[in-house]
Amino acid sequence: MKNPWTRKNPLMSMWLSGANAVAGSIRSRATAEAKRQAATMATRSAKQIADFWSSILTPQVPRKRKKSR
Repeated sequence: MKNPWTRKNPLMSMWLSGANAVAGSIRSRATAEAKRQAATMATRSAKQIADFWSSILTPQVPRKRKKSR
């Protein structure tokens, strides 16, 4: 007589396959969002650094005053 605990369970197999597909989809979406956020942060920080150094290295131009009548 075969052991009933070692038999394949098609319902369990389908349920686990579906759960694995959902988990993979969630994991890929989370990874893509993390990459987008990292790219955005890198772009923003590079822009801030460039703006900071360009403002320091360029001389301040005095504003022209309007003549009062």
